[in-house]
Amino acid sequence: MASNLKNLSEYSTKNVIKVEEFTFGIVVAEWNEEITAALLAGAVDTLVKNGAKQENIIIKTVAGSFELSLGSQWLAQNKEIDAVIALGCIIQGETKHFDFICQAVTNGITEVGLKYDKPVIFGVLTTDNLEQAQDRSGGKHGNKGDEAAITAIKMLGIREKKGIWDF
Repeated sequence: MASNLKNLSEYSTKNVIKVEEFTFGIVVAEWNEEITAALLAGAVDTLVKNGAKQENIIIKTVAGSFELSLGSQWLAQNKEIDAVIALGCIIQGETKHFDFICQAVTNGITEVGLKYDKPVIFGVLTTDNLEQAQDRSGGKHGNKGDEAAITAIKMLGIREKKGIWDF
């Protein structure tokens, strides 16, 4: 979580693995495009810095954050994709619409990861205003896109540790 004590672009290297052989799917919402484009740039940059090949990063767009769940599912269905990153931005308005969309997207993305047994990462900003979104998409709190990408890498690293989940 971003705060005055945490920069989203700073992370531990525990469970960070080489990802040259992995394929990543990124689904990004077009709504609030100024923000989501910055999130996408951060995610792609972090993947490439950690060894991902550009040709192994598949990027798809959907209209808004509500559509991220289905877009994530379409990517997760592809057996060649090892992890999915969902990027969006939902900014509080004057109605309860914000609450309904945030809850639906959170639940939907979670369900996709569980259904397809692969990392599906929630890289969706849920902010009170545009300034908070800017602060978290490359501003003073770093970039949630960086965090989402490194989370995908770390989840693959955990999965790759043979026997760690055998009980």
